Amino acid sequence: MNMLLDISGLRKAYPGVVANDDVAFDIAPGEVHALLGENGAGKSTLVKMIYGLVQPDAGHMRLHGRDYAPTSPKDARAAGVSMVFQHFSLFEALSVRENIALGLDEAVAPRTLSDRIRTVSRDYGLPLDPDRLIGDLSVGERQRVEIVRCLLQDPRLLIMDEPTSVLTPQEVETLFDTLRLLSKRGVAILYISHKLDEIRVLCDRATILRGGKVVATCLPRDETPRSLAEMMIGTTLADPPVRRAIPGRTLLKLTGLSLPTDDPFGVTLSGIDLTLRAGEVTGIAGVAGNGQDELVAVLSGEALVEAGMIRFDNAPIGTLGPNRRRSLGLLSAPEERLGHAAAPEMSLTDNTMLTGRVRQRLSTQGFLKWNVAANFARAVIAQFDVRTPGVDTPARALSGGNLQKFVIGREVMQKPRVLVVNQPTWGVDAAAAAAIRQSLRDLAATGASVLVISQDLDELMEMSDQFAVIAGGRLSATRPAGSISIEEIGRMMGGGEAA
Repeated sequence: MNMLLDISGLRKAYPGVVANDDVAFDIAPGEVHALLGENGAGKSTLVKMIYGLVQPDAGHMRLHGRDYAPTSPKDARAAGVSMVFQHFSLFEALSVRENIALGLDEAVAPRTLSDRIRTVSRDYGLPLDPDRLIGDLSVGERQRVEIVRCLLQDPRLLIMDEPTSVLTPQEVETLFDTLRLLSKRGVAILYISHKLDEIRVLCDRATILRGGKVVATCLPRDETPRSLAEMMIGTTLADPPVRRAIPGRTLLKLTGLSLPTDDPFGVTLSGIDLTLRAGEVTGIAGVAGNGQDELVAVLSGEALVEAGMIRFDNAPIGTLGPNRRRSLGLLSAPEERLGHAAAPEMSLTDNTMLTGRVRQRLSTQGFLKWNVAANFARAVIAQFDVRTPGVDTPARALSGGNLQKFVIGREVMQKPRVLVVNQPTWGVDAAAAAAIRQSLRDLAATGASVLVISQDLDELMEMSDQFAVIAGGRLSATRPAGSISIEEIGRMMGGGEAA
């Protein structure tokens, strides 16, 4: 079979690390090809070389049977290679048409572009109104904008990076229908995802990277999620112990919690009731942008409400700031790793001091105990297997998965009474995700209450004792995990049922 893309001997090294080492694989026209690996395995560097963002140190690529060495994304697009990134690059105050125009390499008259957008979106089952503002679109609709922008350039190879991490189950099915249609029309798709069930359903072949090298290729439909994960990490996964939660007394109670937003693209919280009990894991599902960030801000103390709307140990705390809440034992880990959960330019020791100063007693009479902070950071690194040169490494130097392990570990090891976590394993590989989930289960087993907000329904179903859905700033009543189907959850997440 003639291959669309053929890669051999590809190598890329950075100071102190070889990101890709002698990588070789190929993709056929119309093939959906999975690229799998742990965080730091070299996937991002590899696709950046294919898309022209990074130039290899050695090796060779051939596209359509001809030498291929793009020096920029524009070169890649001209050759028929497009990419939909995990993080959308859209301007919320501009329309769909204006955003797409900004991403095209050639100017197109507005009316002509609107017609092309309607035609392409209709042909591929991705309906879009060119005149709608991005800020008014759901996350799933925003992803359609990114995909249609690529399709307008008639790609022969489409790279998809974690495309379903923010979609409802119904939106995932729509996306898969579109990708299958593209495949039938001869477009090759390089698909990156940590959701191994999706890989088995969608992909024809898979290439597995570990430590920058290709360690295996396989037919995903012949594998199990467990066998794929074990190929990625190079060892056998242990079964998580079965946990039977016996809820204890109420630790945190929200009553009629409401918070208007001044942000034109923000979400107003309305009438939220929620009870968190000792020893229990509570899961909240929802499509991104439905009030999750606002809810975390209210619980952490970054946004204040009437005192009685939030009660901790039956004491009103709605007007208390983050440090007071942390001293009581109410801790949180927000979704945004860099800039919110961790200061990018500061070392791991510095970042430990920022959130652990009160509960870890890292200061005395105004004097900071840097040695104690460094030792605590080392303990987090050791217990949570954070891959880093040391505690003086800046947060921005860690891979996404390793930084997430550090952030979660830093909060868990402070022994919170209530821990609120937003997207605990987003973009994290299978082994790291399993370790993070187990640490949260173990924390609940000690008598803490854990609130997990996630877009990964499988994760929530696996971890939660009770479950709710947030949509449009409203929270559904909690129900025992297992008493609600994935389809019903998907409808609620999409606003199809009253939350």
